[in-house]
Amino acid sequence: MSPSPGEDQPSQEGRTTGGLAGVFKGLAGGGKLTKSPPPSLQSLGSLAAAQAQPSPSTKQADDSPLPTALRGLAPDQLEQYVKLKNKNGQLSERVAAATSLRYSIRDFPLNPVLDIWYAGKDLINENYPEHARQIGWELLTECAKYTAASELERREYFETLTAPANRADFHLQLAALEDLTTKGRNITGFPYDIFPLLISWLHETYQIVKKARRRALRAGGGSGKGKSAAVGEDKNFSQLFVLLKDVIKFNFKFARDPVVGDLLNELLNICMKTASEDDLMACINVIEALVTFGAIPNGKLKDCIKVLGTIHQQLPHLQKQSWHTISIICRSHHGQSTVRVLLDILRTYATPEDKQRESELNREIRGALSVLKKLLHKSTEKGYPPVSLALLVDGLANVARSSYPKIASETLQLINSLFNDPRNNISSMVKDEHWASIFDVAAQCGTKAAPSTFADSETSLRSPREVPEAENTVAGQLKCLVARIEKLLTQATDLLQRDECMQFLTQVYHALPDSAAGLVITYFKEHGSCFPSDVEWKRNLDIVLDGFFLARHRDPLTRLHALEIVIEVYDFLSLTQDLMEDDALGDIVRRVLSGMVEETNTLVLQDTVTFLVKVSQAADTSLFDNILEGLKKVVASEMSKSPLALLASPKSSSFPPGQTVYFANQSLSNVVTRGYVQIFIRTLNIEGSKASKAFSALVHIARSNSCEVDARLTAMKMLFRLRADSEYQVYLTTQVENEKLAGSLYRTEASLARKLAEDAAHPSRLPRAELATRPSRGISFTQGQTGDKGVPARQTHTPRPVVHQAQRLWSVPDADALPEGPPERPSWLLISYRDENDAGGAELGPTGRAVLNMSAWLEALLSLFHNGCDWEVYSFVLAHLPAQLSNHPIFRGAIPHIHEIRRFFCEMVKTSTFQEPPLSSGLRRSDVSNCLFHSLTMILSYHEHFQKMDEDDLVRTFMHGISDKTAKTCIHALQVCCHELPLSVSKALVTILQKMSQVITQPLVAMHILEFLACLSRLPSLYSNFREDEYRIIFGICARYLQSVRDKKHSARPSHSSEPSTPSIVVAHHPDMLGQQAANDDLPQYVYALAYHVITFWFLAVKLPDRPSHINWIAKNLFVDSDGRATNEEQAQVTLDFMQRVAFSDACDSAQDPLFNEEFYGEIQKRRWIIGNSIVTIRQAKETGWAEITRRYPSGTSSFAIRVEFSPMPNQPSADQSDGAAWEGRFQHGITIFPSHLLMQLLAPMPQMYDPAIRPIPLPDDDTVNRAIRIFDRNSTVDGHKVGVIYIGEGQTKEAEILANTIGSPEYLEFLKGLGVLTKLKGATFNTQGLDREYDFDGQYTYCWRDRVTEIVFHVITQMPTNLEQDPQCNMKKRHIGNDFVNIVWNESGLPFKFDTFPSQFNYVYIVITPAPQRSFTSMREMSQKRQDGEPQQFSPFFKVQVMSQLGFPEISPAAEPKLVSLKALPRFIRLVALNASVFSLVWSNRDGEHVSSWRNRLQEINRLRERHGPKGAHYGLTHSSGSAGLATATATAGGLPLISTNSGNTPASGTQSVMSNGSSSGGSTVGPGGMLSDYSIGGPSSSMTSGSSIGGSRPASGNLRDSFSSLRRSSVATFFTSNTANTSGSGTTSGAGGSGNDGSHRSSMLSTAPSSTVTDGHHGHGGGGGGNGDTEALVDAVDFSKWT
Repeated sequence: MSPSPGEDQPSQEGRTTGGLAGVFKGLAGGGKLTKSPPPSLQSLGSLAAAQAQPSPSTKQADDSPLPTALRGLAPDQLEQYVKLKNKNGQLSERVAAATSLRYSIRDFPLNPVLDIWYAGKDLINENYPEHARQIGWELLTECAKYTAASELERREYFETLTAPANRADFHLQLAALEDLTTKGRNITGFPYDIFPLLISWLHETYQIVKKARRRALRAGGGSGKGKSAAVGEDKNFSQLFVLLKDVIKFNFKFARDPVVGDLLNELLNICMKTASEDDLMACINVIEALVTFGAIPNGKLKDCIKVLGTIHQQLPHLQKQSWHTISIICRSHHGQSTVRVLLDILRTYATPEDKQRESELNREIRGALSVLKKLLHKSTEKGYPPVSLALLVDGLANVARSSYPKIASETLQLINSLFNDPRNNISSMVKDEHWASIFDVAAQCGTKAAPSTFADSETSLRSPREVPEAENTVAGQLKCLVARIEKLLTQATDLLQRDECMQFLTQVYHALPDSAAGLVITYFKEHGSCFPSDVEWKRNLDIVLDGFFLARHRDPLTRLHALEIVIEVYDFLSLTQDLMEDDALGDIVRRVLSGMVEETNTLVLQDTVTFLVKVSQAADTSLFDNILEGLKKVVASEMSKSPLALLASPKSSSFPPGQTVYFANQSLSNVVTRGYVQIFIRTLNIEGSKASKAFSALVHIARSNSCEVDARLTAMKMLFRLRADSEYQVYLTTQVENEKLAGSLYRTEASLARKLAEDAAHPSRLPRAELATRPSRGISFTQGQTGDKGVPARQTHTPRPVVHQAQRLWSVPDADALPEGPPERPSWLLISYRDENDAGGAELGPTGRAVLNMSAWLEALLSLFHNGCDWEVYSFVLAHLPAQLSNHPIFRGAIPHIHEIRRFFCEMVKTSTFQEPPLSSGLRRSDVSNCLFHSLTMILSYHEHFQKMDEDDLVRTFMHGISDKTAKTCIHALQVCCHELPLSVSKALVTILQKMSQVITQPLVAMHILEFLACLSRLPSLYSNFREDEYRIIFGICARYLQSVRDKKHSARPSHSSEPSTPSIVVAHHPDMLGQQAANDDLPQYVYALAYHVITFWFLAVKLPDRPSHINWIAKNLFVDSDGRATNEEQAQVTLDFMQRVAFSDACDSAQDPLFNEEFYGEIQKRRWIIGNSIVTIRQAKETGWAEITRRYPSGTSSFAIRVEFSPMPNQPSADQSDGAAWEGRFQHGITIFPSHLLMQLLAPMPQMYDPAIRPIPLPDDDTVNRAIRIFDRNSTVDGHKVGVIYIGEGQTKEAEILANTIGSPEYLEFLKGLGVLTKLKGATFNTQGLDREYDFDGQYTYCWRDRVTEIVFHVITQMPTNLEQDPQCNMKKRHIGNDFVNIVWNESGLPFKFDTFPSQFNYVYIVITPAPQRSFTSMREMSQKRQDGEPQQFSPFFKVQVMSQLGFPEISPAAEPKLVSLKALPRFIRLVALNASVFSLVWSNRDGEHVSSWRNRLQEINRLRERHGPKGAHYGLTHSSGSAGLATATATAGGLPLISTNSGNTPASGTQSVMSNGSSSGGSTVGPGGMLSDYSIGGPSSSMTSGSSIGGSRPASGNLRDSFSSLRRSSVATFFTSNTANTSGSGTTSGAGGSGNDGSHRSSMLSTAPSSTVTDGHHGHGGGGGGNGDTEALVDAVDFSKWT
């Protein structure tokens, strides 16, 4: 049929879609399939409207008679028939007649149907209105249903109904034909005409439907008319397919082959062009009917299979219907033909040049593959044809060459179906076949996958609809196949095709998952496939490198396993390098290096770097440079990334269980840096030039602020461990010795824990305000990266981010600082310095040794300090630089940079331009400057390279830090300067003392200042030009500290009558250096005693003529508080006692003359008295007139021999009038003189004084007194100490082998000579501190040292005999050093000294001396010989001194942090350090009680005798009367009046007295110049370390077994102030000294702390104030003995 008039031609847009081409685009994703909705019939027009139309004819009705057949009609029916037949009548009448007759025919079949047919068939004429045509079609349809019609009649019906009609009536026409054929069952009358008719209608209807659909598409749903038209045509089209199917089903026998062929052509054409799912379904149903009830012509089978296969593949919704049709064909006689058609499609495929044709072929191939995949799993037993595997593989191999990815995907699907059927089994077709050809096809198809597909963990999908189809991609199908093969390999143990499977996996290595890649790697390992023994070893090695190792998308473990093979191959090839191609090893290494730049996984990079480190050891110069360059690119690549990118990108994707977080979270640069460190360590003793290049790379990383912080720290961990020995041979140390300094920055576990605890205890102590809110001093850098070499720095006003505690990247100790242990011995191939004459200064000289450019390292450090850096890096440098600076040889070639560092550090400290710590660190600026001062302290040891102005600048810098919280560090440094830079210190000494006087009361400083002053007093060259006021500064420092403590005591005491509290030094909250305990009671005890110590020593330091001028000032500060209160302390008394004895003479103690006995002088009488704080003994020869007066003071003993000299009698001239006779009368023999006579003459006015307290107290001559005197004499008058000296030889670590040493190095022996005087032990009269003095059990000699108040005996183990047979453990030596509180350890072992080397509970302090640098015995002997011969030396040897103390022991030495001291100054420095340490140790050992010094013990013994033998009713206190008696009392108690008065009024008129000092001639000690002992006698009478026993039980003994100069050391503060407090009586006078216990009488006889009011009219005040000004002035006048002379 032709299209209806007025139909639009199809637009260009409409022609672009249709058919199966549109199916793939539209149905499968480009658009939605449309189904025809139910038809909506148009309503008929009203009859009125129809009647308005003109009649087709104006003729009148035919009046001819009716046919005979009509005569049987009812009248009314006949009337209607007439009207219908009257074509000239009204149309409305005819329509009404037709309607009436239609009902009559339907309800009562009439005979004259044909007549009615002819009468009304003109109504369907297209010229009639629509409603008339509809009535006409309905009438004819009812007529056509007449079953009794003949074939001719049916023929008539068929021709009329199928004649061309109005297109709008096609649904009526189709319905009429359907009724005529009884739904296709009855085609009688037209059996051969029906099929061509339906084919024609099918073609025309499809064209009309297609146009209607296009109009509806253009209308877009906006117009209901277009849409209704399309829906109506779709309904007609569907009905036509139904009729066609029914006709085929019931009457296919009438269809000839050409007709069937035309029908198939039309059906296939519709399928190829339609875009409607309903159309395709209808076509499939018709084809299925053809196949089921008929047959497909041979020429049409191929086309039919192609179309059905395409539908089956591309339309999942129609897959079931299409397969049902195909299966019918396959089970028919066309079965084998169908298989052949399918295979031919594959085998004959060739890529056409026409793109459209290519698209069609691709669809056909995909359809064939889809059908074959389905067919392969069908059983022949069910009638399905078999498929030849060989032909199938041949066809698959052909189509695999196609470039179309979807064909490859479909091919892989088919192959997958062979290895994994619906039952998850291998298809029987291939089970026993070779799989190589199949795998070749699969591998060929795998090449069509997108390159990035396998690198992605997930396949990206364009729309949700495509998600289920993701596995249909080439990559997805290949992965499925690989997974299946992998499963077969792992589960099937009897798989015959194992090798073929592995070969396939190697072909598609790029698509293998990590598990399958692991199988390949394992297979390669087991079969050695990558070794030259395999023919394809190079290809296999390429697979391992390119497919596994260099594939960054793979799991790190897979890549690491691949790297293992590469390493094994490299190791093998390195053994057979001569048999391999040139540079085969280098090629492997370069291929490994090729992927490093883009590497992002730290685990893989770590193992790669480890491999490269191994290679670098034996690599030639070119390859080594390539390795360094490859590593450098990794660092540069990470440096180029933005910080945000670094934060966003994970450091590593995965890591194995048990892998430490350190390696998983490190940056890529850090991995490379660790590699550099390993290269340096491994090439250090192999090839110096390589190590030098690695060193340069590490310096570059450490210097660059753009590099990752962890990488910079790793580089610095090695760089700061660089050391050199005395021969400039470089090595790496494992001991950085900076734990204390790191603790000050909270970088130790203990210090950080303490800080966290403090923060938790004080939550209100928030971080300081942001930097912008406070004024900045100097440069302040942010926490982030700062600029370097053109990189702009962050602005200083930018708020610094708060760094969490977990972000601390370094701490001490750090066991993993180095990636591997360094070599044990220094490198002979790498040196730090070469003389200019050696190799001309070239980096690599003729000796083959490379020179390490340490100048570059120092320059990098200077750059960091100039430009600033991350705080983690900055703090690391601060903590580690001092230890490295202590090694002089490493920087021997960088002296100019040492100069620059000194200059810059001094400038930074003085101007405060160093980098501030971040707010979150809890640190202050002073903590940073403290670290800088530690570095300057080490730089101090380079002073031999400095000029005088540089040395002065150093001293000024340390002086600058005294006024800050860095005072302790600076004081310690200045103490070293006193020995190393005496001229510079002497120049600035007054200023230094003034600054110290300003900070004396600051916490944790007083002790160090006093120690400094105590040591300074023994260096007279530094203060030789001091004036009186400058000495007064030192005395003022001590006085201010004493007064400060007393003030705190008084303020803490609630009332004058209550028990006083223990005074303590108020220690402010401040983090100590190592997390040690804060200062406790023992520290103030020590410091308080030090103040007296300094006063004593510095009084001796004053020139003899100037000493009296200081007495009044010192006495005032000793006995009067700052508020005017009088005070009395035993320590003050014994100090003043000593000052009395040395104020006018430097003479030492004098001893009794052993020749003064009855053998020479006749009968001698002896009497003893207590006079003041002394015991006076007078031994009087009764007849000769000679007498010996011995006075025992707390601080010493003086003995004098005197003889009475009588004046000649003028009235009794001699007989011969000669002068000789007159002289003869001067010594009158036979006159009896008693000891009391001499006492009376010397103290004539004393007995007349009414106060019994100041009268001499006679002592009875009994055993008790004698025993007390003997005990008193055993208390030494000097402070005795014992210090062990231990020598540790090279490599010695065990106690027994160390103690067995009997000789030391030359430098050790030189040190001993400066430490003391070599003294013979046998027959020694001094306290040898336990060394044998009779049988030389402890050696013949030892070293001793003594000054006016101090004596040190050194227990030198090398001086003691060693008998390993009888004493293998050297217990004879251990008994001495094991009981020494302080030991000096000369450590030449080359190993760090361990505190527990000599187990002992009494070893509190070890002073460890270590050569810096370590020197061999031979080199030390040569240097010592040169010094002895007077040969000039380039530089003096230096030694590192460090004080190690027992756990919990406070820091009491300037060497608590390591100090460098030259050999020249070492003995003196060590002696002073040991002396202070011994003093403190004595206090520390008695911290639970009180340590009483020998001086105080002697004073207490005197007081005991006074208490026992003095008048019972006397009160030895200060009276408040202003009379002379009170002054005399105070004077006598404070020290006593001089026994030999210069007052002539007290001299007897009868004659004069001759006084002679019994000095050294009587066996006393001889003191050489400078206070040193001679080598043949050491001071005074022998004294033991036993304490005095209790006398009369009134007071317990308070002595100690050890002599010390604890008289200058403060004992327990509580005991001090408790024992020195006197109870106040009601009358205002103090109680006497007769009490027992600790309430000593030494104070009650002289001073009263009882407060009083102003004294008026001679009456004594009461109350709580201090003594009046008159009392204190009188007191000072009384004790100022300088006024007596």
